[in-house]
Amino acid sequence: MNTRQPYTQDPYQEVLVSPMYLAGSNGTGDAGFAPVAHWPHHYLDEGPCQLLVTSPDQRIRIGWFGDDFELWKITASAEAVSAPRWTATFNHVTPAEIVAGLTTALAHDYAEADAYEGNARFLASPSYRWADAVQPLTDAGWTRDGGAELGTVEIIAPDGQAGVLIDNRRARLDDEAVTLWAGPPGWGTRAEAVFSARTPSHLIAATAAAMADPAPAARERHQIHREVEHLVSLSSVGPTTPKVPRAPTPLDVRRTAVTQAVNRAARFPRTAADLRVMAARSRTAASAQNRSSNPAPALGARPPATPTPPRHSR
Repeated sequence: MNTRQPYTQDPYQEVLVSPMYLAGSNGTGDAGFAPVAHWPHHYLDEGPCQLLVTSPDQRIRIGWFGDDFELWKITASAEAVSAPRWTATFNHVTPAEIVAGLTTALAHDYAEADAYEGNARFLASPSYRWADAVQPLTDAGWTRDGGAELGTVEIIAPDGQAGVLIDNRRARLDDEAVTLWAGPPGWGTRAEAVFSARTPSHLIAATAAAMADPAPAARERHQIHREVEHLVSLSSVGPTTPKVPRAPTPLDVRRTAVTQAVNRAARFPRTAADLRVMAARSRTAASAQNRSSNPAPALGARPPATPTPPRHSR
C-alpha cells in the first residue's frame, strides 16, 4: 500500500486517498453537512461553535467547532429545550465523509418521524447486543482483538490502522460507550468518533458503514499528514484527456477562406478582387458614418404612448 511520493509535486494537487478513514479532514465540513443542507443554519459570531445546523424542530443539533479539537458535536433530544439524550463527537482529524454517515441517517430518521407520536428513531434505545452497532465493520472483514481489556470489545481493520472500542463498563448513561478510531496515535494523526451510551445502535452502525466504505476521499496533497503518507494509496483524480482536433466542416473551410481573403486585401491591395474588397469596406464605413451623423427613426417606430394614469386600488 506504500505509495509515498515526495512533496516535489504540486502540494495543492487533488488526489484520491484510500483508505478513506486515513484521509484526515480537508478543513471544511461540507460533506458532513450535505445531508442536512435543507435544515436551518445558525451562524454564530461568538463562542467556540461557529455553525449550528438544527432539525426544523431543533431536537437534533449539529455543531461545527472550527477551531477546537472536537470539531463536531451532534446531539438529539426529546424536546428542543430538554437535555440531550445522546451525544456524538468527532475530532479535527476525522474525515467529514465519515460524519456524513451519521448525518445521513439522522436526516432519514427525522423525515420518517412523527413529532406528535414520539416515534422518532433517532431517540430509540440502543440494542442490547453490542454487535449490532458494528455489524458493517465485521461484514467488511474487521476482526475482534483478543487482547482487549476486560469489559471491553475491540475490533480491528485488516490493515491494523483503524478500529472500534466498545466499553461495556460504563456506569452512567452519558458515559462514552463506543469509540471509532483511525490512524497512528497522535494529535494530528488519529481520527476519533465517540458515542455516548444511549446513542441508538443503528446510528453508530451508519457511521461505521461510512468508515468501512472502500471509496476513496478527495484531498489536496498537503492535507495528508506526513506520518500517514506511507499508510495510504494515492491516485490522481483523473488524467486530463487531450483534445483531439476535429476535421473541419465545409462551413469552417468557407469561413477560413473569407477571413484569409480579407486579411490579404488589407495588407496587399494589388489585384482587382482585392480592390473590390477594399471598396466594399470603404462604402460600408462611409454609410455607417452617415447614419451616426444623421440618425433616422427606426423603421415602423411609433410615437411614445400617452402615459397611462395610475390605477387606484379599491
